[in-house]
Amino acid sequence: MEKFRPYIAPELNVAEFTIKSVLLGAFFGVVFGASTVYLALRAGLTVTASIPIAVIAITLGRKLFKTTILENNIIQTTGSAGESIAAGVAFTVPGFLFLSSDENGVSVGADYFNYITILILAAFGGMLGTMMMNLFQPYRLLSSKMDLM
Repeated sequence: MEKFRPYIAPELNVAEFTIKSVLLGAFFGVVFGASTVYLALRAGLTVTASIPIAVIAITLGRKLFKTTILENNIIQTTGSAGESIAAGVAFTVPGFLFLSSDENGVSVGADYFNYITILILAAFGGMLGTMMMNLFQPYRLLSSKMDLM
């Protein structure tokens, strides 16, 4: 059996977590997040933007921004996370608005849900999702390792 050899050797010093990669990822997260929210509110469903963000990050990143493969990974991950949080907000906040009614059936949620409240809910939702992914990471790695054997 052939010994595993990573694509990027550990002794190489390749740029990965740079300001350029985080800003590009945030930009793609905002653009694709806005389109996801529009589609979610208009059609009631979303399409993940991970693959389009990855393709755009690789093509534009290599040609215009001279990014490395590890920077492209950060761009894709950041953009996909932003888009996923936007989808979570698009599906939960309208539910909160519908469920927050007084005894007369009038919605009182519109006064409560301002931009700051939605931002805090999205931030906590993103952190909760990250913590849950970190909690289950060892089990996912173990199952993928078992598949390779």
